[in-house]
Amino acid sequence: MLPLFHVPRVLADHDPLHTNWVAQNEVQGCLPTFRQSIHMWKTKSPSEYGLFMRPRSGSELSSRPLVNSCVDKAGSLWRRRGMTDTEEHVRLDALVVGAGFAGLRALWSLRGLGFATRVIEASDQIGGVWNFNRYPGARCDVESFDYSYRFSPELEQDWRWSERYATQPEILRYINHVADRFDLRQHVDLSTRMDEARYDEDAGEWVVTSEAGTSYRATYLILAVGQLSRPKDTTYPGQEEFNGRVIYSANWPREGVDLSGKRVAIIGTGSSGVQMTPVVAREADHLTVFQRTANYSIPAANAPVSDEEDAAVKANYRQRREDARRSPSGLGFIPNGASALEVSEEEREREYEKAWNRLGFGFALTYKDILLDLDSNKTASDFIRKKIAGRVTDPLLREKLTPEGFPFGTRRPSVDDGFYEAFNRSNVSLVDLKETPIQEFTQAGIRTSAADLPFDVVIYATGFDAFTGSLLAPNIFGRGGLALAKKWEAGPVSNLGIGVNGFPNMFIIGGPGSPSLLSNVLLSTEEQLDWLASFLEKAGKDDVQEIEAEAQAEQDWVEHVNERAAETLYLMTPSYYIGAEMPGKPRVFMPYSGGVRYYRRILENVAKDGYSGFTLRKEPALQA
Repeated sequence: MLPLFHVPRVLADHDPLHTNWVAQNEVQGCLPTFRQSIHMWKTKSPSEYGLFMRPRSGSELSSRPLVNSCVDKAGSLWRRRGMTDTEEHVRLDALVVGAGFAGLRALWSLRGLGFATRVIEASDQIGGVWNFNRYPGARCDVESFDYSYRFSPELEQDWRWSERYATQPEILRYINHVADRFDLRQHVDLSTRMDEARYDEDAGEWVVTSEAGTSYRATYLILAVGQLSRPKDTTYPGQEEFNGRVIYSANWPREGVDLSGKRVAIIGTGSSGVQMTPVVAREADHLTVFQRTANYSIPAANAPVSDEEDAAVKANYRQRREDARRSPSGLGFIPNGASALEVSEEEREREYEKAWNRLGFGFALTYKDILLDLDSNKTASDFIRKKIAGRVTDPLLREKLTPEGFPFGTRRPSVDDGFYEAFNRSNVSLVDLKETPIQEFTQAGIRTSAADLPFDVVIYATGFDAFTGSLLAPNIFGRGGLALAKKWEAGPVSNLGIGVNGFPNMFIIGGPGSPSLLSNVLLSTEEQLDWLASFLEKAGKDDVQEIEAEAQAEQDWVEHVNERAAETLYLMTPSYYIGAEMPGKPRVFMPYSGGVRYYRRILENVAKDGYSGFTLRKEPALQA
């Protein structure tokens, strides 16, 4: 039930004269009502006076015993200001975990509906992954006009992107602008890392404690922690003896790092390593890149956004947003309706050439079956290999940098700005870790099976524990004390990628089982949050206090996710899509591959069917 205010329960052991809301003009003169409420809560059963009070609808309030505008105002003020009860809990309708794009959007949506909502964020700054990924060359692989909020047309018109693919500093400026423009910052508790969340079955609330000791009670727990926010803690023997500096790309120092004149190593050639390499190469005295597996990378075709392009997009922004919502990827364009095998080689080459020079990540959608049919995929893979060959002059390096053995797109392809060309420089070298693996650090650098290599700075660009890492890092306990880690020990299971059976009133944004990293993740995030906000608003109107994903619906959704994945080529390749990035992680397909458009239709149909797949209760169930 949202928003929910247990006025008698909260006030039972309080002296109203001692609480600072009494001094406010909004509630002065209400003491008799509060004392009466306290007395009746102590002496009457809930059915005699109506335990739950909803401070938003006057017509509803007037029909409930002992619920009047005075209690309405005081209860609302109590919660809006994050007041604590005698157990020192901040009491809320909704607690959002994470102050990145998803968390701030959740805050905006829920507060817009009148819900008492706060966000907790482990960092001392907002921004999520864009607050940490400050490494040189960091930028988004989705076009700036599309990797931005759609909820405010005024924001769309006022904000001016400088580049087609925004850099990390510009994205972080945008996030901070949004927080200030919509007055969100005051509702965010920074330096507050969630340590434990435990569902109180009696109250139908989540009790959340932070590492700093702050405790929250909230009807709803919204996990907006991101898919790529739990960095791998990669280490090698002897690292503590290294006399140089070790840096992780996912936690780049805010003050920056001067690499000029330094001997630098980058370990990893995923997106971070690919983006970083050409920038570091221009600054360092010498750069050595350690690569385990060559991946496909598409040129970003980045360019400044001209005034003419900016005006053209903004003149038709609403239609651009709708086109993106109706597209499979959320990138705004529909794949060619033909198979790559149905057209002539000449036509196919022309289409690939156009896509290569403009689409970036969207190259995979040049034809409808590139990610569905191995023979069609081979035409795309061969085209990219030819392009790589034309970008790298040294034959041996060209061979090592050319991906082989897996279909294009089955690992998330990178979008680069001069990655391959960087290896044409005399100060850049490549180490193939399959041929000469790292054995250990030395005081002077890194020892491989072939040589000792001296370095001043070693940069780990080894990626993340994707999809589930940030969700399983805190201790989350649902009904009966069931740990989420235990529930997911064989892999993540959920209904729609949003709700988890056994964990009532907990909702995941952008998690496993949703389009997330197989899409424009920000568009998918807003789709989920708009749907969830409507769901919770309706639940509040219907006096629903507890929402729980049904076990059968959860099973059906996991089967559907697997069925759609089996239609694709993704399962052919070890990648973070199937949990292969971490040793010991369950090998299950993580995201939903059915596309943004189809996923949205499923959400709409679930809503039309009265939110089928979820059990809605007007009072907490002690056991499901």
